[in-house]
Amino acid sequence: MLKVEVRSIVKKEDRFYSHAETVSEEHWLAIISNDISYDGQFFYAVKTTGIFCRPSCKSRPPRIENVTIFQTADHALTENFRPCKRCKPTGQRLPDHEWVAVVTEYIDRNYMDNLTLESLAEICHGSPYHLHRTFKRIQEITPVEYIHMIRIKKAKEYLVETDKSISDVGHLIGMHNTSYFITFFKRMTGSTPLNYRHNPKDHRSE
Repeated sequence: MLKVEVRSIVKKEDRFYSHAETVSEEHWLAIISNDISYDGQFFYAVKTTGIFCRPSCKSRPPRIENVTIFQTADHALTENFRPCKRCKPTGQRLPDHEWVAVVTEYIDRNYMDNLTLESLAEICHGSPYHLHRTFKRIQEITPVEYIHMIRIKKAKEYLVETDKSISDVGHLIGMHNTSYFITFFKRMTGSTPLNYRHNPKDHRSE
């Protein structure tokens, strides 16, 4: 029987999760060892992905500070976490459009990180091939193309709304090589970042 410190409300990133529990050492050991004997005793949710899992889930272990514990799947669902596509904590398959929504939301929040198809698949609990195929079917572009689209969108905002240097803008969208950022931006928009900053109205239709 699990012995845990129960809190009626746990604060995570300015959010309050009702019915959540602190992560005990016992919880954490069960999660990182994929201990199937704890399945049904608790579920763990990852706030950075919005996904919740069984303790036995074979997905990459999250950081402990991003984890919160729920006694039931219903509690996790009530807090708007989505069931893992890999371990199916509700016993049902997560619909593809909901899984793609998880991936899309993760990219929107983490576009500045070193995201690849492989890392996204691991973080969002699927295979690279299935993610590529499913994402493209639903969003009509690939995950990598979506990452590029979001980065260009954010770069344009920084160029027009701030006075940050071209190098700083590149860093802010996850491109730390300034020359590559300039080349990438021009390939995607037909304009250099500097020209776009001076003449954004010329590119409104992009």
